[in-house]
Amino acid sequence: MNKHFLRSFLPTMKYLCLPASVACDVPRILPFYLAMEEHAAAIMQDDDIFFMWQVEPTVIFGRNQLIDSEVNLPYCREHNIRYYRRKSGGGCVFADMSNIMFSYITRSDNVQLTYSRYTQAVVKALRALGLDAHASGRNDILIGDAKVSGNAFYHLPGRSIVHGTMLYDSDMTHIVHAITPSKSKLESKGVSSVHSRITTIKRHSDISLDDFKSHMRATLCDGDIQLTDADVQRIEDIMQGYLTQEFILGNNPRCNMMVQGRIEGVGELRVSIELNRNVIQHINIAGDFFLLGDIDKGLIAPLTGCNFTREALLQVLHDVDLPSIIMNLNIYDFINLLTN
Repeated sequence: MNKHFLRSFLPTMKYLCLPASVACDVPRILPFYLAMEEHAAAIMQDDDIFFMWQVEPTVIFGRNQLIDSEVNLPYCREHNIRYYRRKSGGGCVFADMSNIMFSYITRSDNVQLTYSRYTQAVVKALRALGLDAHASGRNDILIGDAKVSGNAFYHLPGRSIVHGTMLYDSDMTHIVHAITPSKSKLESKGVSSVHSRITTIKRHSDISLDDFKSHMRATLCDGDIQLTDADVQRIEDIMQGYLTQEFILGNNPRCNMMVQGRIEGVGELRVSIELNRNVIQHINIAGDFFLLGDIDKGLIAPLTGCNFTREALLQVLHDVDLPSIIMNLNIYDFINLLTN
């Protein structure tokens, strides 16, 4: 398939390279690459940016997820698997040196359109290898009926970042045991286990890992952007924010009631509520949903102090544009989840 045809799905992309003084074949901890995305968003000019990276065994969970609910911490500690929180929404994933991570940074403000165009471009690149690839649901790329890539995105002022996994030949035992997806998530996908719904590039192709990376870079990118030592220093400065225990562990929800459920097209929501005389004193909304706006100002603040009745919730959320905060969420599904 003509690579110029594939590139028509995206603006021109440049591949982001670390400087020659930095050993590119030495894996860094995962927050380095998340910080590299932020730095790329800050310095980018007209061209969009793409790069690939790999890490030692690591679990990455979403911005709004509760670590104790999503990560099998005893297993990770026993097997020296690191775990970090990212700033994008979505679910918990596992990465290792046989799993390739993709990062795409664009100037677009339309996150949903950017996300769709990116996943379709990756699908086309996989099909060019003869793979039966297609996009599925909110964030998955499948080969046949099994997931080979999961993706997430988040928005910075004037920029959108999409990042995701590409399973080349990852350790399935760690994938199964290091993360703890909810029963409702598995049931929503029509399977009984993680293992039965994922696959790898290696199962479907004899292409080597290095050749696969070369194919994706050559297909999606036209030219390079070379970082400097000063860029690396800035990236390492940004990285420090990802390493604090406050960010990794998040806020422990205060609650005397919890409701949870899965909303089609939105994801799983786990809502912790602290009530006093049936008035919401504190509310925390966790889950694998995709965040598009400011959840604290746009949703948490209006609900705090609200009477916990269906009528009061409808009144306070009537003028809140929920889909602009949590992708695809509407007021009636949200209130049904809270009150049922």
